[in-house]
Amino acid sequence: MASKVAVIMGGTSFERNFSLLSGRLVSESLARSGFDVLTLDADAHLVDTLRAEKPDVAFICMHGAGGEDGAVPALLEFLRIPYVGSRPASCRAAWNKADMPFLMRRVYGKHESLVVWPPQLVLPASAFKDLGAAKALDIIPERLGGGSGFPLAVKPVHGGSAMGLSRVDKPEDLGHALMGALAYDDSVIIQHWVEGVEVSVTVLGTPGSEKVLPPVEIEVKEGIYDTDARLETSRVNHFCPVRDESLAALGSNVDNARVALEQAACEVYRAYDCRDFARVDFIWDGHKVMVMGLKTFPGLTETSLVPMAIEAAGLKRDEVLAHLVVGALERGN
Repeated sequence: MASKVAVIMGGTSFERNFSLLSGRLVSESLARSGFDVLTLDADAHLVDTLRAEKPDVAFICMHGAGGEDGAVPALLEFLRIPYVGSRPASCRAAWNKADMPFLMRRVYGKHESLVVWPPQLVLPASAFKDLGAAKALDIIPERLGGGSGFPLAVKPVHGGSAMGLSRVDKPEDLGHALMGALAYDDSVIIQHWVEGVEVSVTVLGTPGSEKVLPPVEIEVKEGIYDTDARLETSRVNHFCPVRDESLAALGSNVDNARVALEQAACEVYRAYDCRDFARVDFIWDGHKVMVMGLKTFPGLTETSLVPMAIEAAGLKRDEVLAHLVVGALERGN
């Protein structure tokens, strides 16, 4: 008898539509592999349905709140249902992008990690609404290290799909960018804008025995790699693996750059104690690996970065997803 797999998707987060697309692809893939697939929207009936249907295992395709904040993984553990993906604590830690420098330094020490970050400020919405921080926007460039300070990146502390991300090139646009980010979250990150090669690295497996897939290079034809660019595929070129000429153009030793990206991805994966699979987003500036975030439940749509990396590694997507499900079944809850 085929194992019953509950593919959990949707929910109410800003990333619902991305989640539904991933869930449909995963459902179709697992069905081709012979599993009995149960597709579930993460709504108020989820617990009742899971208890009634009694799936053998779950595959979480939740992007944003509900999945990447650890809620659904915690629910599945409560119900004693094995699942593909990282544990709740790992998800909660990765969900808060602002704390990544603290966590990585605590694990690896201040000078041992390959991973670095641009200088950043983190401010909650209450600082602007209740405490008058909006009147001190002029000192933000100075607090980030002097000079003009521009361009800046402004983004929500939590969430993904680049929702609420802005590039700010002049002081008069900073307030608008902050309001845009705070429309998606209750805290905002302000940091130097990093120029370089934008790269995403997928990691499979368990810490210590992980497999790093070829890095995906993201080249935006116009503008920045925001939510609109992710939806309009004609605006973006993807190259997997990352091109030698892109790394060399920054004065990098290509081989050293590739090794640094792979090792940095492993460092992040291990520090957060991820399992099964995750995606780490970097910018290579020619000298350092600048980490932008960790996705514990990354997109799995036809145009997502993880499937591109799987294909570039010479693997078959259906086999990889089926392997993850079998691994979760064998591991149990």
